[in-house]
Amino acid sequence: MDFSLAPEMSLLHLVMQASWVVKLVMLLLLAASLLSWWFIFIKYFTLRREQRHAEAFEDAFWSGGDVGALYQKVARMGGDASSMELIFGSGFREFLKHRHPGASTESVMESARRAMRAAYQREMDALEAHLPFLATVGSVSPYVGLFGTVWGIMNAFRGLANVSQATLAQVAPGIAEALIATAIGLFAAIPAVIAYNRFTHDIDRLANRFDVFMEEFSNILQRQAVQH
Repeated sequence: MDFSLAPEMSLLHLVMQASWVVKLVMLLLLAASLLSWWFIFIKYFTLRREQRHAEAFEDAFWSGGDVGALYQKVARMGGDASSMELIFGSGFREFLKHRHPGASTESVMESARRAMRAAYQREMDALEAHLPFLATVGSVSPYVGLFGTVWGIMNAFRGLANVSQATLAQVAPGIAEALIATAIGLFAAIPAVIAYNRFTHDIDRLANRFDVFMEEFSNILQRQAVQH
């Protein structure tokens, strides 16, 4: 028994024979899928880098070395510094700027905390970039694909309006080409949803790590301010 597909039922032929609305839906979903994968790869390597650098920085910070020397190293790195390094650098720079004879400990610490909080917010905004796009693709793509499917099935049945006796062979190509839109929609949505959930979890863990570090570093700065 031969189960090979007829030429008119091949995937390429079905796509080429689809109506312009279904083709537009397919192109839109393919573009969304390709862009999603691009953002997924970027975000994956970015978060891996942040986690790796955060661990290395914490090891260096808690090793008992000179905080001033560590700050100079971070300052020389400039824009290549990781998020935790930038948060540390912002807080310590503000601490040094306001720590002078006559300055109250409260004002010095408030300035350092504000600087760290501002740097933290900037870094979190950068880490969360592109996540709304992945969430949108994951939630909307199935419905866009379903729209293409419904439109394609409507066209398939409208084409049978003037046929006295409809057969499965007449209906199958139109329904098959319409269902391709749903398949592409799921192909775009599933990776985006998985990546969004994974990246959100990783970013939340980094955020908690940054929060803990800021609290611990604030305690260290406060002790230095009191001793000054």
